[in-house]
Amino acid sequence: MTDTEHRAGFVAVIGRPNTGKSTLVNALVGEKISIVTSKPQTTRHSILGILTEPDVQIVFVDTPGLHAGSARLINRTMNRSAAASMVGADLALFVVEASGWTRGDEHALQRLREADIPAYLVVNKLDLLKRRADLLPVLENYAGRGSFVEVIPVSARRGTNLERLLDVIRQSMPAGPQLFPPDARTDRSMEFRIAEILREKLLQLLHQEVPYGLAVEILALERAPDIIRVDAVIWVDRESHQGIVVGQGGERIKAVGTRARADLEEIFAERFFLTTRVNVKENWSDNARALRQLGFEESG
Repeated sequence: MTDTEHRAGFVAVIGRPNTGKSTLVNALVGEKISIVTSKPQTTRHSILGILTEPDVQIVFVDTPGLHAGSARLINRTMNRSAAASMVGADLALFVVEASGWTRGDEHALQRLREADIPAYLVVNKLDLLKRRADLLPVLENYAGRGSFVEVIPVSARRGTNLERLLDVIRQSMPAGPQLFPPDARTDRSMEFRIAEILREKLLQLLHQEVPYGLAVEILALERAPDIIRVDAVIWVDRESHQGIVVGQGGERIKAVGTRARADLEEIFAERFFLTTRVNVKENWSDNARALRQLGFEESG
């Protein structure tokens, strides 16, 4: 097969926080690449999700939600990561919710305009609309807000209209050879994915301000013949949060480990044994050295 017969390219998936970008990438790739919760700013890093088919390879770049807040260094780092994902991308999927356009969408759209790349407007969460008749006015309203190649309504959670979206993406990819090995699903290591799964379970079980001060670091990963042993530390940025994460009698941290192990064994088809502890690293989210230690890109 020559380069002209095969297509391959990068697709930046962008938008404000909590529009379903990670759910969309997971659905398009067909595997859980990015963690998903109902909390804004769940995605903190740009993560590649790779779909390989006989004639095309599509590299989706799942990104942190673009947001106006920049009080902490981690927020500025996340915004830089999302903006950088558009540099060199062949096209963008600008993801918004069907339930209404927000100031956050407008802020994210301005960043897209600055990137000056072709973009499809993906109107997600169709299941939030009460009546089918409400869809056309929404699409017409959204389409007039920017210069989009096409407007495509979907429900990533339910899988609605995703094949149509994939079709237009396939046709938009430039000619070229595969960019990654055919069996690659992401650019991220097992350690990174384990840390993210642990953080996902923490976010799902915690309902106060604690989640935004959480980080997970994998200290050791040991492969034995029949099991993978993982030693992880959960960082919190306040001493008062340590007990909340652990829970009464260690109940919450045990539940996190149980849920994370179930997901990991499904994703990797291997047995896991997780050891977790909770430590305090005050104000880590506004500390450049701490952010580098936890795998965040340089913020400049």
